[in-house]
Amino acid sequence: MFTIEHEFDATLITLIDEGASYLQGDISINAFDDSVTLEQVDPHTERVQKVTFSLRQIRDLTAALDLPEGSYRLKGKP
Repeated sequence: MFTIEHEFDATLITLIDEGASYLQGDISINAFDDSVTLEQVDPHTERVQKVTFSLRQIRDLTAALDLPEGSYRLKGKP
């Protein structure tokens, strides 16, 4: 399950883990004009862990999801 919200300066996507086995905490994805952040609460420390991606890294991640094992460099706009 997931939700999508449009905020003033970002689009917020929340991924909610569902199922019978051990569940992970919700992941919040904030898409800004120049970056994307992922946030998840660490259940051991109760602190939010945050990772920031550049738009180039997001482009590379998107491509990597459909490629076989290897090393790649995408051509095109930087």
